[in-house]
Amino acid sequence: MSTITPLEKLLIPVGGQVIELQQLDYEAGGMSLLRTRIREKSRFTVFDIDPQSARAWGDALLRWANSQPESHPDATLTVQEPQ
Repeated sequence: MSTITPLEKLLIPVGGQVIELQQLDYEAGGMSLLRTRIREKSRFTVFDIDPQSARAWGDALLRWANSQPESHPDATLTVQEPQ
């Protein structure tokens, strides 16, 4: 049995995807994983990554975001509280 803890839910304005970030902890122990769930209409993509990979991916996302001009007003991200 594993425990899934919701961390963040993002509603992406361009494309309408829903991205959910969850912490996945196995009852037997070991390292926690970051579960990423991406919903596009009726299709789901789910993958689990280790902390080192999450850090590298996050750094790459920040480098790209910081190199872009300010967002367009129609592209306002919605962040929902985890449930």
